[in-house]
Amino acid sequence: MKRKFVLTLIAAALAFGAQAASRSGLDVERFDKNVRVQDDLYLAVNGNWLKNTEIPADKSSHGSFLILRDLAESQVHTVVETASSQNGAAGSAVKKVGDLYQSYMNETLIEQRGLAPLQATLSMVDGVKSHKELASVFASFTSLGIGTPIALYIGQDEKNSANYIVNVNQSGLSLPDRDYYSKPDAKFVTARAALSLYVEKLLKLSGESTVDATALLAFETELAQAQWTKVENRDPHKTYNKKTQLELTQLAPHFAWVEYWQAMGVTSKAEAVIVSQPSYIREMGDILANTPIATLKVWLKFKALDQYANALPKAYADLNFDFYGKALSGVPEQKPRWKKAIAATNSSLGEAVGELYVAKYFSPDAKAKMDVMVNNLLVAYRNSIKDLTWMSLATKVKAQEKLAKFTVKIGYPEKWVDYSKLEIKADDLLGNLQRSQRFEFARKIAKLGRPIDRKEWGMTPQTVNAYYNPSMNEIVFPAAILQAPFFNFFSDDAVNYGAIGGVIGHEISHGFDDQGSQFDGDGNLVNWWGKQDGDAFKALTNKLVAQYDAYEPIVGKHVNGQLTLGENIADLSGLAVAYKAYQLSLGGKPSPKLEGRTGEQRFFLGWSQVWASKMREPMTLQLLLSNPHSPGEFRANGAAVNSDAFYEAFGVKEGDAMYKPSSERIRIW
Repeated sequence: MKRKFVLTLIAAALAFGAQAASRSGLDVERFDKNVRVQDDLYLAVNGNWLKNTEIPADKSSHGSFLILRDLAESQVHTVVETASSQNGAAGSAVKKVGDLYQSYMNETLIEQRGLAPLQATLSMVDGVKSHKELASVFASFTSLGIGTPIALYIGQDEKNSANYIVNVNQSGLSLPDRDYYSKPDAKFVTARAALSLYVEKLLKLSGESTVDATALLAFETELAQAQWTKVENRDPHKTYNKKTQLELTQLAPHFAWVEYWQAMGVTSKAEAVIVSQPSYIREMGDILANTPIATLKVWLKFKALDQYANALPKAYADLNFDFYGKALSGVPEQKPRWKKAIAATNSSLGEAVGELYVAKYFSPDAKAKMDVMVNNLLVAYRNSIKDLTWMSLATKVKAQEKLAKFTVKIGYPEKWVDYSKLEIKADDLLGNLQRSQRFEFARKIAKLGRPIDRKEWGMTPQTVNAYYNPSMNEIVFPAAILQAPFFNFFSDDAVNYGAIGGVIGHEISHGFDDQGSQFDGDGNLVNWWGKQDGDAFKALTNKLVAQYDAYEPIVGKHVNGQLTLGENIADLSGLAVAYKAYQLSLGGKPSPKLEGRTGEQRFFLGWSQVWASKMREPMTLQLLLSNPHSPGEFRANGAAVNSDAFYEAFGVKEGDAMYKPSSERIRIW
């Protein structure tokens, strides 16, 4: 096992470029020697890579995250191909993984069957005779993963985290954000025209005789105008509106709620419901009632075709790509079929794939090293809270109590999802995808009335990402992110602390960002702050909003400092605490010099290295409106410019482009 692990990590290092030749883990071939770190940390570390790298034709962006995701995708491909060739025992997880992958790769059979596999879903829509009957179709579509104007999910009650509860949310849009439907900018006008063309072509390809794309766009535009902004949806108090089923019926009396709950199978389990956007639900009910049933039926058919286009013949998949890939994201080429097959297998059998992935690519040694790093980060955070000058002693005690209750999950879950009741057939792709959607939906509905499953994961082990869950008060690091450039088992601690340490600190800091700080150590939405502390925190975060509002990745288009505030706080504080953790790891000794650089310098270079990113302009525009993360260059520089340790490491002084007077540097956690 250990030998395989060594070979895997070496392969990961090789995949990242010159790292295999660098003891530190820094890829110096990416550096731009003509840029001083003191003037631009991001370009100094990534400039040469930015100049010489083309975004792959099947991608909307490229960078450190994507390079590692490519590696993880290749690793999963190996695992899945092996499962496919093994012909495992009937009903086994290996057999299901292999069969699902085979069903996706069997393009000849998919072409032969045409639209037939989706016909039952489309016929369900044909059978609708009245607005009242729409409710049960919405419920069925939700169980199939098809978008409707209402999104329903099962989550923890934010004010009583010991219980699961039904949540109702706004949904239904085909464009990336509500602003796409109303803003007069040429790029948004073009996107609306592309949607209309996509709707028309997709429906006509399916044999729909009467298609009024203008009417369907008008319907979605009404929904968009009723929806809350991304910034409004970041307020957990504003989106926490507990209502009884009767109150929900009174809010939107035109919608058949009784039939909806019955079709969902939650009538007796949903005495109370969290309604995230009450005004939207009210307006949605009116919009549905005033929209002709014929228009709604055609729209539902479009949503079904859109959801499953990649499981249908090539003509459907091509139209789907022309819209989402080319028109919205600027991507010139589709992904190879095997990549789509891997994505579908991950989505449908995520933890079955994950169990196979971990057995081949993750070692207890990596987990043990991560345990040490996480512990140092938590100690550093504890010390950092003690040293805060803007927070009162009473609130510091509460903050320490919350930190002490953090749960840490590394690598993979203790308990895997049981897929034994999910039927997978090697010759039925669309059926596989629909059955897996229903399986997962039923699994979530079954949570209602049961104790909280604190061993459950929200990501699979093969996911290159990490997260903080405020209701669980947990930080989670899947196995796949524990590879270069984020984590290199054989490389320098300084670079690892700057990279994966920054990620660990980032996730811990989400527990104390503008959203996470509103939850206590038990995961409940409750105020544990003194008023003066809250005011001081707000004053600091307002400065961070202003800093990021000034960044302009596209001419005339700025980062939304309010939308990205939580992630920016997590970057700022995560970097600060990771640096303190690195200092703790030295045990009072000076950092060793390596490759002509101090450990402190390598720490910040490692931090900057992980944010390397190139993105096509249409995708950048899309993410500026809808994504809570800032573009990579501003993540690297935006946090470092506020770090006193960065100034000390590189001797940054007045006149350098990265210089910011000490009195203006933002220090939160």
